[in-house]
Amino acid sequence: MRQKYLILCVFPFLLAACGEPHGDLRAWMNEQGKGQRGKIEPIPEVQEYEPFTYNAYDMQDPFFPRKMDTGDSKKGGPQPRKPEPLEAYPLDGLKMVGTLERSKVTYGLIQAPGKDIYQVSVGNYMGQDYGRIISITETEIQLKELVQDGTGDWTDRLSSLHLVESEQK
Repeated sequence: MRQKYLILCVFPFLLAACGEPHGDLRAWMNEQGKGQRGKIEPIPEVQEYEPFTYNAYDMQDPFFPRKMDTGDSKKGGPQPRKPEPLEAYPLDGLKMVGTLERSKVTYGLIQAPGKDIYQVSVGNYMGQDYGRIISITETEIQLKELVQDGTGDWTDRLSSLHLVESEQK
């Protein structure tokens, strides 16, 4: 008799285990989806193409670089002449090492990269950008260089060489 009671007690549990898995989840999903329909928006109408005519041929092209004429540009390049020795070196390779004064005229002393020292005065040229010396003081030499910009015009640029202090050893 004990076996009958045991079978009657265990049998309902075995039947419950044979049920559909996730049945409650499926029922809830079916209930939530009732009356729901997907909604797709209609395709927008295609607008008809209207051709555009470009009538600005005589206006400035925004993709072509232009330079404003300020009046300081020179139309021609440097004048042909015999180059001076210091024009063979770039300006940043030259050093001002001192000055001399003779007959109230100040001369600058320039050291070239090869350790040679040159004497220059106002009007001499040096550097590779056609730099002409316009003034010499005890501490600097000022030059007016003639350089070519991106548009091909020649313009003046001011540069200077400063006195290099001697190194103490």
